Amino acid sequence: MQALFLLKSKQVKSIAELFKILARKTQLTATAGVSINKFLAKMASGQNKPNGLTVILPEDAIAFVEQLAIEKFHGIGEVTAAKMHSLGIHTGADLKGRSLTELTHHFGKTGHYYYKIAKAEDDRPVEANRVRKSIGAETSFAQDLSDISQVLQELEQIALSCEQRLEQHETRGRTLTLKVKFSDYQQLTRSKTMLAPISGVSTIFEIAKALFESIDLENRSIRLLGISLSNLDNTKQTQAIQLPLFQNGDIIF
Repeated sequence: MQALFLLKSKQVKSIAELFKILARKTQLTATAGVSINKFLAKMASGQNKPNGLTVILPEDAIAFVEQLAIEKFHGIGEVTAAKMHSLGIHTGADLKGRSLTELTHHFGKTGHYYYKIAKAEDDRPVEANRVRKSIGAETSFAQDLSDISQVLQELEQIALSCEQRLEQHETRGRTLTLKVKFSDYQQLTRSKTMLAPISGVSTIFEIAKALFESIDLENRSIRLLGISLSNLDNTKQTQAIQLPLFQNGDIIF
């Protein structure tokens, strides 16, 4: 089990108590990340797998990000990491040293996200769930794409957007659908359903990439790419039993 917490104070005893209860009642291990925003909490949650608690305090946030290898950043996959390496960006400190103009030039609108997380900033709100049938993201291109490496880079950015929206709504999907629209306006979709909920940018990207590679492009260029996930699981429902532990605390679950 993996959980994220937004830090309001330095009191994390409630989470430690939750770990003890979980181990005693279920014999399961868990990892948790505690920090001041979603990005840092996500990064913290991956530090002590398969069983541990990591807290990134406000005063430590920038230093934590600066020392992090770029491929370890949540939302930066293999293709994007390779491009960043080619630009001389290997750590969070390197990323922090780049301007917003440069990052948006190389990575489009996702450059805004990279610019903020390099400074340990993430202002994505915590929103209540509402019933949804699917969650996804798509991008239309001002110029049609024909270079496969560029297509995969864009696909990875869309996978990141999907993962962010899944996190925002605290859900996961079992069916991934790839949408491709060509320059001649013909549109194709390919889907894959997994036994377990699909989780993580790299997993979303790898499934979408495999679906893309199954399509016969017939030398056509691409005008639009989209990824959506359906057969959603509401993770709030599986964790709701834990909420009373935090009713009187300073931590938002």
